[in-house]
Amino acid sequence: MRWPLFITVQCLLILIVGAVVYAHKDNVIVFKAPPDSLTQWYKPENKRQVWLHTMFNLRREMQAARHYAEIGDSERLTKWVTKLSEHYLKIGDMVPEWSKTLDQQSILALQANSKNGQFDEAIYMLDKIGKTCDSCHQDYRAITAIQFRAPDFSSTEITLPVTGSSHTTETLSFNAHMTQLTEQVNNVKIFAEDGLAEQALSSYSELAEGLSALGDVCSDCHKKDTKVFPTAEIRQTMSNLEESLKDGTLKEQGRYLGTLAVQACARCHGTHRLAFDMRERVSSEMKWLELIKH
Repeated sequence: MRWPLFITVQCLLILIVGAVVYAHKDNVIVFKAPPDSLTQWYKPENKRQVWLHTMFNLRREMQAARHYAEIGDSERLTKWVTKLSEHYLKIGDMVPEWSKTLDQQSILALQANSKNGQFDEAIYMLDKIGKTCDSCHQDYRAITAIQFRAPDFSSTEITLPVTGSSHTTETLSFNAHMTQLTEQVNNVKIFAEDGLAEQALSSYSELAEGLSALGDVCSDCHKKDTKVFPTAEIRQTMSNLEESLKDGTLKEQGRYLGTLAVQACARCHGTHRLAFDMRERVSSEMKWLELIKH
């Protein structure tokens, strides 16, 4: 009698867990975490971005192989199938956890089809191989891009002169500096609206200094001969804002401050902040209490 009871209890537990998960299906998004071995093929561990170039090669080779199979060019089909086979099977060497998901039989069949001029069969095998690519992409492409290709500002620091001193500097974390910039933007708005022109201009000066310091960090990734941030467009808006704070109307001040917020904040946030926040979220270790709470 013990085994039937044990099996019944297990089935009940599975049903309960399933019911709880289903009840929260609108509140939980599930991602499959990529294998740890994939880390070695992305920056900073891999400077040459070998994984990305392998994927780019595969996409090109799949396209070329299909083209030559469709027009019946056996010689060029064989050339590209050889390259495709090499890079496809290389996935299993680079990420051993994925070796079992590779369709090696279809690769062997594709090689035979290309050599024998069996073009319809070759297209069929390309479709089968493509499905294994699509399956992996569906499970891992989005989370891998977030985890390995999104910018990482967690260790970035920004050096600023201490207010009121031309010789002393302070170093802030990137997050602390961004919080400070937000406060300065709000201070400009608050003081201008309350008629405190001197305080508004002081906050503006701190904001301008902070945006310039932020530009030094941008240049670490955006390699150009000239400083990419603040742009000429942003600097012009800042100049207009400064003038409006001295003798402009509240409407003008609000317009220029709003324009600056879009140009200097929102545009970059739309690209970098969303990706960085997602990276931080998926990279952080989930605690049991948080899991149970959800």
